[in-house]
Amino acid sequence: MTTFSDIRIQADAIAGQIASAVVGKQEVVECLLIALLASGHLILEDVPGTGKTLLAKSLAKTLRCDFKRIQFTADLLPSDISGINFYNQQAGRFELRQGPVFTNILLADELNRATPRTQSSLLECMEERQVTIDGDTYPLAAPFLVIATQNPIENHGTFPLPEAQLDRFMMRVPMGYPTPEEEAEILRRFSARDPLPSLRPVLDREQLARMQSLVPQVKISDDLLRYLLAIVAATREHPDIGSGVSPRGSLQLVKAAQARALLRGRDYVLPDDIKALVVPVFAHRIQLKDLFGAERGRPERLLQSIVRAVPVPAEPVPERS
Repeated sequence: MTTFSDIRIQADAIAGQIASAVVGKQEVVECLLIALLASGHLILEDVPGTGKTLLAKSLAKTLRCDFKRIQFTADLLPSDISGINFYNQQAGRFELRQGPVFTNILLADELNRATPRTQSSLLECMEERQVTIDGDTYPLAAPFLVIATQNPIENHGTFPLPEAQLDRFMMRVPMGYPTPEEEAEILRRFSARDPLPSLRPVLDREQLARMQSLVPQVKISDDLLRYLLAIVAATREHPDIGSGVSPRGSLQLVKAAQARALLRGRDYVLPDDIKALVVPVFAHRIQLKDLFGAERGRPERLLQSIVRAVPVPAEPVPERS
């Protein structure tokens, strides 16, 4: 039986394997594991060459789960993702040819290069864990995680994701440039050999399902729920924010905070769990009033100012009983 203390050991094992290929990025790896445990989806965002695809592949290598990758392009069709019914002449009947969405971990590489029609084909599978093809609905195997990558600064040949689809992702996390020391280690490590093929699985599908089942058991006090909702209310009332966080965003932050506590071997949520996740969970969910010409990173700064302004609950959060 998996216990709360076992979770931290298993999570450290996954992070250790990923660190063999991905230099640094501990906070990004933690967000990736939080989305995995909380059954959410993640967008890895930054300029090309910062390791977004490498990180997603590294996670897949550490899990004994099915993994598929889709390179999104402008001519990609929805049926290329979900699958099609084709006529088998030898058998004399139509048969389903499953698309790459029938997997456990799906890497949607450069998602914003596909047309809105193709992007929207991911909505049903991300939210409802099922795919509808020619009127027939097929459930997806659990666990199911979508890791999308996109380049936020390139406009040529790209289609920005609409708000409805962005809201399906639990978190959006920028990779960021490595420090000089980390970049020197990258050059040393990858000039000798590619470490990705040497990664080994440390967790199978059943173990991951047991870990995910413990997330709802992590306790969050009423004081912390009121604290979280005060932050949400501040996003809806801020003079510079035209559209604040929806109830779905509130629920996603609760689940992410529970998963973060679980990664640390706790069965209760602390205020720090909420504060640490406000930006990655909420930044892609708020819409600024002056969208035209808004500088990059402003939603993150607004959310940080809101977190600093909302008072933390004065009463200490009770530890495990």
